[in-house]
Amino acid sequence: MTLSIDLNCDMGESFGAWKMGHDDEVLPFVTSANIACGFHGGDPTVMRKTVQEALKHGVALGAHPGLPDLTGFGRRNMDLSPQSAYDMVVVQVGALAGVAASQGARLNHVKAHGALYNMAAKNEELARALAQAVYDVDPGLVFFALASSAMIAAARDAGLQVAEEVFADRTYQSDGSLTPRTRPEAMIVDSQASIQQVLRMVREQKVRSVQGSDVSVNAGTLCIHGDQPGAVVFAKAIRAALQAENIDVKAVRRAG
Repeated sequence: MTLSIDLNCDMGESFGAWKMGHDDEVLPFVTSANIACGFHGGDPTVMRKTVQEALKHGVALGAHPGLPDLTGFGRRNMDLSPQSAYDMVVVQVGALAGVAASQGARLNHVKAHGALYNMAAKNEELARALAQAVYDVDPGLVFFALASSAMIAAARDAGLQVAEEVFADRTYQSDGSLTPRTRPEAMIVDSQASIQQVLRMVREQKVRSVQGSDVSVNAGTLCIHGDQPGAVVFAKAIRAALQAENIDVKAVRRAG
């Protein structure tokens, strides 16, 4: 059986005159783009331009909804009800769907951003709210969610197609969660170390935690962060390593 993996990257997170990420340089190496919808980053013009550039490269379009926190870049936890989370996701996914439609395209997937993603990974009520919001906007959308997290069952229960997500440049805890960014070991900064982690996740469906234990993961889509230093080097090196190992690199496409 031929192994395959989707390479996704968070994009369109610039805002006004503020520049974030390396979108133009990374786009040639990924297969799915998670585009910010204005709450944690992005604005209407950035959304349109990012959609246009992704389409030029044949990259699948995804909405990347986050918490309404531009100052904290959506990475600070907020106390919000499941209903509030539902409403936020509906508005953001709907907005990017409209931008995509204006360019003759449609959304392929949704991936929550930052704190919203990590909160929903552990909170079942929040996970269900996010999944239902996505389903209610477009039941054909693929739901990207942290492998083995609460979001997986919530999305499947809602009737969504799911792509379990693993990370190329983040370290893991023994419970399968990502190491918080506040810790110095949260990010993998060596591209070769990242490649070894990626190849093991794809081949063996396992990742070594910072505590030294193996964690089982189902690698359906692989995230490369576009805002970290060296993002372009990582994207290029990982894509080349996967191809050298005869692992297909292709988007997880919606069924309908």
